[in-house]
Amino acid sequence: MDAHFAFMKRCFALAEKGIGRVAPNPMVGCVIVHNDNIIGEGFHQQFGEAHAEVNAINSVTDKSVLQEATLYVNLEPCAHFGKTPPCANLIIQYKIKQVVIANFDPNPLVAGKGIAQLREAGIEVLEKVLEKEGRFLNRRFFTFHEKKRPYVILKWAKSSDNFFAPIGGQQLWLTGEKAKRLTHQWRTEERGILVGTHTALIDNPQLTARLYEGNNPTRIVIDKENVLIDKLAIKDQQAPTIIFNQSITKTSNNLTYIAIDFNQNVIEQMLGKLMELNISSVIIEGGAFTINHFIQQNIWDEARVFTAPLTLNKGIPSPSLLCSELKKENIGKDILNIYFNFDL
Repeated sequence: MDAHFAFMKRCFALAEKGIGRVAPNPMVGCVIVHNDNIIGEGFHQQFGEAHAEVNAINSVTDKSVLQEATLYVNLEPCAHFGKTPPCANLIIQYKIKQVVIANFDPNPLVAGKGIAQLREAGIEVLEKVLEKEGRFLNRRFFTFHEKKRPYVILKWAKSSDNFFAPIGGQQLWLTGEKAKRLTHQWRTEERGILVGTHTALIDNPQLTARLYEGNNPTRIVIDKENVLIDKLAIKDQQAPTIIFNQSITKTSNNLTYIAIDFNQNVIEQMLGKLMELNISSVIIEGGAFTINHFIQQNIWDEARVFTAPLTLNKGIPSPSLLCSELKKENIGKDILNIYFNFDL
């Protein structure tokens, strides 16, 4: 079993290389082993392109040994035609002897069909190897399919005396350059980034990943009364932008206006619309008012909180969480605490 763990961990490491590029698909890595040696490996590199199993099989020089090989993959091979042909069919075609899997695929299009198809073809399938670790790796994917909403990440910075910002709308950047660059990296890893009206007006953020190479997330802003003027950065052409409001539903260039009922649960409505648009994860970079609404409704999965080495003495209180931090590290002169709102 130790060998199974080692090869599956290699699958996880490969899978992570696809972060920010394969969503709403899961991150998947694949390793092919013969006589305890890795003879092929691959990962899902880009949404719509070849899956991990295809890339791994294609990397094997002598395909005649596949009949005596074991294929490790962190998610159940697909059994349906989507952007690409079913991976289960390819594994059966090459008569691979054994397949070792970390996680069952919750996508209704797969949902056990891949495993059943392999077993019907006489292939030995070993399931649930490092299952917990595999779920954490693809926590966005599992949340999207099981909770029927995007994976929600809260992100904010606070002073050392627990203030979010000065009073009176004064703009103050609390954290250092290393934290800022890391924040831009995070933006490339998620499908959407959300702020409220106040943040869009006061900070005029671009909400792009200009400090880190990768894709810009879809920008999402709550603008109930449609008060945001066109010259604001959030309405430029740098990224697709969704504007939730109470009266307009239309698309204009890269701007999509979606009307929702502000007398009902706004967060649930927004997340439902984002799911329909295949936005499987969203990072909330709004003000304290917006972040606190997600906390109060307990609709969040992960929180990333920077503490800067300065004091404000007074100001807008920082949002607070009841759970303890599960990860802590220094980012330059700032401290980053990460919280998870689910069992690890």
